[in-house]
Amino acid sequence: MLPRRITEELQLPVIGRRSTAKGAAEFDECVGVVEVMGREAYTHMLASNDLGIVLVGATTLKLGFEVDPAAGKLKEAATYLL
Repeated sequence: MLPRRITEELQLPVIGRRSTAKGAAEFDECVGVVEVMGREAYTHMLASNDLGIVLVGATTLKLGFEVDPAAGKLKEAATYLL
């Protein structure tokens, strides 16, 4: 999730609207490329009028990262093959 000012500055195309799991709020859904710690991926993002920071969610974890709660940072995750 990004602050709206960032999605507008980057001119990310809006492709629809999405609700939160509780349905309490609705956000514009944008698409674009994100880069996290040197890894890039094309992904969907939500634009918030109220949020002043970038929130990182499940999409970031799919890039091969996990949360280190002790350090409060992302770190590379092991890759598991089934």
